Amino acid sequence: MQHNRIKELREDHELKQWEIAIHLNIAQNTYSNYENGVRDFPLPLLIKLSRFYQVNLEYLLGLTDYSEPLPPSNR
Repeated sequence: MQHNRIKELREDHELKQWEIAIHLNIAQNTYSNYENGVRDFPLPLLIKLSRFYQVNLEYLLGLTDYSEPLPPSNR
């Protein structure tokens, strides 16, 4: 997991942790624990973040440096 990548995205968008926490419907200190690597992000929250930032989920996970969102699936 690339916690610093998620933090960089938040900072690049000039957002505070509490603003993202509101979007994810979680407490700010819970978001802080996720962002700082104290706790692992649950998959549903990672999906919300990838949609919010409009980046590829694999980019958030550190599996690729390609940040563009993937095209919608035909499934």
